[in-house]
Amino acid sequence: MIGMLERLKTDFRLSIITLLGASALLGITPFAVMRFLQGELVAGGIDTAILLSISGGMIYAWVTGDTRRSGMVLAIVACFGAVMVAAVVGEVGLFWLYPCLVTTFFLVSPRIAGFLNLASILAMIGLGDVFQSDVQVWTFTATAVVVSAAAFVFAQRNDIQRHSLEHLATIDPLTGVKNRRSMDEELNLASAHAGRTGLSYALVMLDIDHFKKVNDEYGHGVGDGVLIDLATLILHSTRKSDQLFRYGGEEFVLLLPGVDGAGLTAVMNNLQHTLRKKIRHPGGAISASFGVALLKPGESVESWLERADTALYEAKEAGRDRIVFSNSMLAAEAELSVGSPELAS
Repeated sequence: MIGMLERLKTDFRLSIITLLGASALLGITPFAVMRFLQGELVAGGIDTAILLSISGGMIYAWVTGDTRRSGMVLAIVACFGAVMVAAVVGEVGLFWLYPCLVTTFFLVSPRIAGFLNLASILAMIGLGDVFQSDVQVWTFTATAVVVSAAAFVFAQRNDIQRHSLEHLATIDPLTGVKNRRSMDEELNLASAHAGRTGLSYALVMLDIDHFKKVNDEYGHGVGDGVLIDLATLILHSTRKSDQLFRYGGEEFVLLLPGVDGAGLTAVMNNLQHTLRKKIRHPGGAISASFGVALLKPGESVESWLERADTALYEAKEAGRDRIVFSNSMLAAEAELSVGSPELAS
């Protein structure tokens, strides 16, 4: 129960989907029952179909975490469900469209919501028989457009503010790479994806050697410059699918999807060579120590991260400026020499 509440607090779209599902259950169910009892089988069937679709979308969002796809489906169901209800029950059904016109902006992007609203309004006008006069048509059109426009402006501003807050919460302000909070989320996603698809993932923890000495002798401005240069170089030296995180201080974490033992060894040797060659400060070249771990089947994120951290510690204890692999399966590929990949037991 606590976990569910935590998800609702941190996932805005999931909370809206859940609210829509609860509202549908409480608001539509009585009408569906009443219409069946009154013999209005078509209207009752439409209400039931809408209720089941919204409930199914809500369950899908909770089970898969895919709120984007379920939000799109629910927005379409809500809008065109309201149009279908109006087509069957007449003028009374118009009132169901107004809350839908607002809700769509919380389920999908403002542009998509605007398109769905416009299509719903035009579909409602096209029914014709719903309205008793041209005045009603124009009144409905004007009020529906005003509601949609107001919701669009609010949603657009909310979207900008939310993205800004997400950026501040997940990006390291100095280097511009993702921070530790973002890393926790991405590692959990990677672990879940590996469990579903069998795709291999490697985790690299790296620490700049003797970084405290750089700060002490040349100042924190130079140290900050080294961190920025390092992050920039790694981003340029890795694939778009790879993700770099600042773990804290002079430590970084690199997440590499779809790499095997031999490929990982080559990637790490190339990265180590590139850092040695291109990262410098007033006192000379910069080196780094690396701890590498391939995700094992069924392994927890905590264990995976701990193995990479242990490998990094062993790399530093062995003299720094070297790579230590945690996985024994990499023994055949790793060349054991000073400054080359070594194997953690």
